[in-house]
Amino acid sequence: MTRPPVVVRTRRELAIALVPVPRRAVVMTMGALHEGHLSLVREARSRADQVVVTIFVNPLQFAPTEDLERYPRDLEGDVALLAGAGADVVFAPTVDEVYRDEPVVRVDAGEVGSRLEGAHRPGHLDGVLTVVLKLLHLVRPQVALFGQKDAQQLMAVRRMVHDLDVPVEVVAVPTVRDPDGLALSSRNAYLDPSERQVALGLSRALRLAEQRARAGAGADEVRLAAAAELARTDRLVVDYVALIDPVLARDVAGDHRGAAVLAVAGRVGSTRLIDNVVLEIEETA
Repeated sequence: MTRPPVVVRTRRELAIALVPVPRRAVVMTMGALHEGHLSLVREARSRADQVVVTIFVNPLQFAPTEDLERYPRDLEGDVALLAGAGADVVFAPTVDEVYRDEPVVRVDAGEVGSRLEGAHRPGHLDGVLTVVLKLLHLVRPQVALFGQKDAQQLMAVRRMVHDLDVPVEVVAVPTVRDPDGLALSSRNAYLDPSERQVALGLSRALRLAEQRARAGAGADEVRLAAAAELARTDRLVVDYVALIDPVLARDVAGDHRGAAVLAVAGRVGSTRLIDNVVLEIEETA
């Protein structure tokens, strides 16, 4: 029989729930959990003696025109799912509990946050890193797990941990997809059936790029193939198609060899979706 996690809402309750263990893991979420989140929790369970899941819709990472109020929330349902995935503690604070005052000092994502998502959502990654650093201080984990689906966020967190000497291991967990290929996202709930078909253009473009890379195509050909596939997808408004290095999110040149991330973003109706695939660009003959 699965044991439900302990749900805590305040810093004091969290401190009491953090029992002394050799290794603690944290999975940070904004709730509206799905199988992608649960895969992070299960991986955390395999790596740690105590697993803490945070559920907090962080206002700092939303622009005034974005969907902060619309973002789906279901704490009761989330806790029920987490019971079967192996979470020990759920930290679900209010905004006032996390930000007791308007933050004057915030984390700057720097170069990693200046383009792609940073260009389309100015300040987004600064807000992500600010809350991630706060939650790392509060939870004091030895390992933190993040999904590969948010590739630029993962890069930014890794760089922050490196540059600021944060004592935590950052682990990436592969993207989880539905059988039709669409990457799991809380925002998928906004899509009606016809919009979902349009959204599949993102994963089709990534699969095509992956096939081209495996066949020995160079960086430029891989990116252009994905861009052409997206251009053929009616009703999909493309924000970007970029082939970037996996450390600082810089565009890779045509002569690039080795690991690269093909990142795409677009809008289907009023819903904005992102996706990516990690590729290996080989030496061509």
